Amino acid sequence: MTASSGTDFPCPGCGAPAMTWDAASQQMTCPYCGHAAQVQRQAQQGPSEHALDGAARQQATGYGTEVRVVQCQTCGATVSFAGASISQSCDFCGSQQVLEQSSQRNVIRPESLVPFAVNTESAKQKFDEWLGSGWFRPSDLKAQAKADGLAGMYIPFWTFDAWVDSQWRAEAGYHYYETETVMQNGNKVQKQVRKTRWERAHGRRRDHHDDVLVVASRGLPTKLADRLATFDTKQLQPYDPSFLAGWRAEEYAVGLDDAWAHAEKKIEEKQRAKCSKDVPGDTQRSLQVQNHYSGKTYKHILLPLWISSYNYNDKVYRFLVNGQTGEVSGEAPTSWVKVVLFILLIVAVCGGGLALLNYMNAS
Repeated sequence: MTASSGTDFPCPGCGAPAMTWDAASQQMTCPYCGHAAQVQRQAQQGPSEHALDGAARQQATGYGTEVRVVQCQTCGATVSFAGASISQSCDFCGSQQVLEQSSQRNVIRPESLVPFAVNTESAKQKFDEWLGSGWFRPSDLKAQAKADGLAGMYIPFWTFDAWVDSQWRAEAGYHYYETETVMQNGNKVQKQVRKTRWERAHGRRRDHHDDVLVVASRGLPTKLADRLATFDTKQLQPYDPSFLAGWRAEEYAVGLDDAWAHAEKKIEEKQRAKCSKDVPGDTQRSLQVQNHYSGKTYKHILLPLWISSYNYNDKVYRFLVNGQTGEVSGEAPTSWVKVVLFILLIVAVCGGGLALLNYMNAS
């Protein structure tokens, strides 16, 4: 599958309507004459935050450039192409069941993104290295799984900021020791026994959570996406259609309200951990935390991922490369023959060691 051509970005050098964003040089380039042009960046200006509460959710829609849209009938992913080329299969699951949709879609426009910094060659190299690693993988995996379908995709994310005021109460446990007489091997012995004294404790704290990421993709499993959610959001650039030239972008499938519910769970887990550390003593129990939120804001952003799906024994596996950092994550089959052989090897080594120990004791 090849990247789409950027019909909305003509080359000022030769006039060809094909300039695309080049991850290696970090600029727009023309594949015909080689002309390069910088995208006007505004690094000093941070991306806009929008109030989550109330009715202040009026934002621009669409991508700000002409796109064509296809939807996978298998996994449901909706992908936009800034150009004339249309993929004949789904980048997420490999299904051939893709249908073109209307491009007049009332979706919130992303206001910032992290541009691709890892190019095609580097992503394929990461793929090959990853396939060759792991002793428990099938021996023929590398021969069967190819990165021909490796696609650079901007994945939709929501980010959330919030101030959280937490009140907590718990029982704080303080350890102490008493000498007791216990039976040991038929004899009475004196032993130090640890006991715990419980006291009520309470407190409060105020924390700010910045850029809590929630993946809004339908084609990408949340667990797999969370493994690569290590993006540096400080590098977000104000959205410009030029960054999409030559690349795909998935529309968000997780709405704003559902995304906030997921982010809230993440925040509460972190806040509970913070409160737990505030409880005095050596141990604790019955921790209860009440959170009050304020200053809740959100952003709709696009983050770069290289995606490949491959089929092994009629099962689809996915492989991802973080398009900003080059970090790798993926799914791979396990060779149970190798697992069994490894277990037998461990048993043989342990058995041999035990036999040697018995022999030495007998001698």
